[in-house]
Amino acid sequence: MHRTPFRVLVLAALAVLAVVAQARAAELVMMEQPGCPWCARFDAEISPAYPKTPEGHIAPLRRVDITGTWPADLQGIAPAHFTPTFVLIDKGSEVARMRGYPGDQFFWFLLDEMLKKLPARAVKTSG
Repeated sequence: MHRTPFRVLVLAALAVLAVVAQARAAELVMMEQPGCPWCARFDAEISPAYPKTPEGHIAPLRRVDITGTWPADLQGIAPAHFTPTFVLIDKGSEVARMRGYPGDQFFWFLLDEMLKKLPARAVKTSG
């Protein structure tokens, strides 16, 4: 029986993950830090519903702690010093940025304005 070295399997898995990450159309990166009161308010008012909304399907939420190591796949995105900061990313590039959390009503309006900046996508229609 031929055994594939573990290292080769790990490298193959990482390559697949990189392709999947690049294929993701868009994501909303939330830069946060421990003890951030506005991040906690966002968590209470928006976070539970966000993944269930059309906006959450277009740009899933990804959290990044700015006090930790900056993710390798976000090297081209400038980190924030003010939290929360929301960055809309499409195929690894920054599309728009919202600094701070303006409350539940204004958040959705500003997010909609950000999403309008995404490139048009081909939409499949039935029939």
